[in-house]
Amino acid sequence: MAMFFSYGRALQQSCLKAWKGDDANIEAAQKAFMVRAKANSQAQLGTYKGDAATADAKASLYEEGYTY
Repeated sequence: MAMFFSYGRALQQSCLKAWKGDDANIEAAQKAFMVRAKANSQAQLGTYKGDAATADAKASLYEEGYTY
């Protein structure tokens, strides 16, 4: 059995939440992306210390019935 994590979904979620489809929020979305990208990079290296663990980052991305 293989276990994996979708880093792409983790990157998308916080960016989309910050952006909200409004061009006025592009900078906030870009900042959210950079925070998650850094955290994901650290995670895959085994050096992540939890410093990017915002409420949004802690929210579950699980969707019942979703096919990966």
